[in-house]
Amino acid sequence: MVNYQTFTEMTKYLGTLVLIFFFYSLNAQIDEKSFNVKKIAAKITPDGVLDEPIWTEADQADQFWQFFPLDTVQSKKQTEIKMLYDEMNLYVGITVHTAGTDYSIQSLKRDFRAGNSDNITLLFDTFNDGNNAFLFGINPYGVRREGLVSGGGLNLNGFTISWDVKWRGDSKIYDDYYTAEMVIPLTAFKFKEGETKWRFNSYRFDTQSNENSTWMNIPQNQNIYGLTFMGDMVFEKPLGKYRTPLAVIPYVNFGSQKDFELNEPETKINFGGDAKIAIGNSMNLDVTVNPDFSQVEADDQVTNLTRFEVSLPEKRQFFIDNSDLFGSFGGGRDANPFFSRRIGIAKDTADNTIENKIVGGVRLSGKINKGLRLGFLNLQTAEDLEKNIASNNNTMLALQQNVFGRSNIGMFFINRQTFKDYDFQDDEDRYNRVAGIDYNLISDNNIWNGKFYLHKSFAHDAGKANLSSGAFLQYNSRNWNFFEDIVYIGEDFRSDLGFIRRTDIFKTATMIERVFWPEDSALQSHSFQFFPILTWSPDNDFLHTDYDLIGSWESKFNDQSEINFSYTHSYTYLFDEFDPTGLDDAVPLPGMLGYYYNFVSLEYQSDRRKRFAYSIEPTVGSFFNGDRLSVRGELSLRFQPKVFLSLAMNYDKISLPAPYSSTDIWLISPKIDVTFSKSIFWSTLVQYSNQRDNLGFNSRLQWRFAPLSDLFIVYNDNYFVNSFEPKYRSINLKLTYWLNI
Repeated sequence: MVNYQTFTEMTKYLGTLVLIFFFYSLNAQIDEKSFNVKKIAAKITPDGVLDEPIWTEADQADQFWQFFPLDTVQSKKQTEIKMLYDEMNLYVGITVHTAGTDYSIQSLKRDFRAGNSDNITLLFDTFNDGNNAFLFGINPYGVRREGLVSGGGLNLNGFTISWDVKWRGDSKIYDDYYTAEMVIPLTAFKFKEGETKWRFNSYRFDTQSNENSTWMNIPQNQNIYGLTFMGDMVFEKPLGKYRTPLAVIPYVNFGSQKDFELNEPETKINFGGDAKIAIGNSMNLDVTVNPDFSQVEADDQVTNLTRFEVSLPEKRQFFIDNSDLFGSFGGGRDANPFFSRRIGIAKDTADNTIENKIVGGVRLSGKINKGLRLGFLNLQTAEDLEKNIASNNNTMLALQQNVFGRSNIGMFFINRQTFKDYDFQDDEDRYNRVAGIDYNLISDNNIWNGKFYLHKSFAHDAGKANLSSGAFLQYNSRNWNFFEDIVYIGEDFRSDLGFIRRTDIFKTATMIERVFWPEDSALQSHSFQFFPILTWSPDNDFLHTDYDLIGSWESKFNDQSEINFSYTHSYTYLFDEFDPTGLDDAVPLPGMLGYYYNFVSLEYQSDRRKRFAYSIEPTVGSFFNGDRLSVRGELSLRFQPKVFLSLAMNYDKISLPAPYSSTDIWLISPKIDVTFSKSIFWSTLVQYSNQRDNLGFNSRLQWRFAPLSDLFIVYNDNYFVNSFEPKYRSINLKLTYWLNI
């Protein structure tokens, strides 16, 4: 039974925190910068050459500041950004001054990673709320990327480049600078009709001068893509209501596959597609019919030595736009009530995770007005009676209202339900519903941020311990960082569409960090951190079940290499027996017993700007009642700009005393990316994992024959590791076409 008196006291404690910080918003004086955007009638061809006379009439954003290695001086190599617009498009002209033409470029493929190469990125906060922004970037070779920033850009959870939209751009390289031109349709943005200004910032990576710079001066303790420090781009005339665009994206997929274990070959042709419908200036409706995700990049496998499942990122385009509206509720690590990757997968009769076909669905998201956002999602999955998989309707409704500047209050309702009675389905699995409310705190200067939430689940004959609640508060200054994270998840709380690592926990995580910024040193910064994580079981009279006491030192060098040393003292109480080796004939560690263990880790990351870069992380120490030696490493080699080679390797040696098992766990993942041009790409990923008894090959050839229109050939092959016998093989030929109507 749950100790409800203790839980009540804990709830009062969380409530006190909410009351203290609910109305708390810290203001700061931030220097404002702005530039004007002139309305024009002339057309501009985005060839990368700023030779149109109209560019001489444009105002510009200039005087960039260093972000790395210092944040107190203006950048050595400056950047000028000019903008113009008409009824249809936003035009951007950029001049990027450099020390030469020895640029670092990973590949010619769209949506490149920015941090290890030369490029410039633009951020547009079109609703001036400091929470969400559109991102557009380009490099010296004219390779483009676009993305979305949410949650104020506080962390990488709110950053994605998986979002796609049609726009044009190119670059031109000169001796000591390069220029770029962009033509971005106004329909690519969402904004309020009649708006006269957007918040704007830009950040740039310059590998030759070893500096990162930003238009607005951003302190180094903030993220370079954060939305706190932004200036204004002021339009000459108010923005009007644009033509409502309709994009139709049909596909045809010819596929052949064979499951060698079941000896079931299959050849099929699938048809389907998506539609994107803009509703006004700020809402978007996505419709999908018989979606197919065969061309989506394969997931990176991970070695899992814990008792809990691992969260993997969403890569399917349908779920990306405004994904923060759906996926940012609760605690991302322990108590996320909506995790879109749950939709489209199921368990078969052997408890294997397999694909569950999505019949179709709709997704409505965007701004109702300046302060209120709406998200609605409804997807239907198909039944598979042979595998005892029921057809489910998956629905989520989310509302988010801005309050007190950049903070917001969010509410949601989730429903997963079957509409038929299946003999193989238990009553408690016929439906699951979750409702909740979140308060997200972001202070104006981003020194304070936090989250407070309370969620409740509903299911057939569920118990009373069906709440999930938490409080998170972070202080982030130049020299001191601190956060406190408190999580409660009841034994009976359940979210079938969420990512709930475990239930029946009361958990606290505290982080205290002191950062030093030495002058005239090879070190750019270094810090000491103390990070205790404590977990109790409320349903077992608050038995102390887990703790990790972590102390670490991290150093970042001026050449952009990094080193980290950490020591961890852990305790784990096993309620049930557990085998960390994953061997079929293993003797599991006994349950109802606590284990103490310690280990040290050393991680080094070399300068990622170099053609050859590497990282290595050895870990050594005790592990439950035995020992562990782990080595993780990654190598990358660039033959730029067309070939990128990488090799990731994880090795874990688990040594447990007899009669318990010992093993060597290997995960080796070589990958090759070849970009023959800006429109033809080939990538092959090989993943060897003896923990999963799988050797997998995923090879994908992509031809982008028109904007966001592709022909894919995807080959998958999987083998058992020990016998090298085939397990599963497939080949898909998929054609997609993006048609604007």
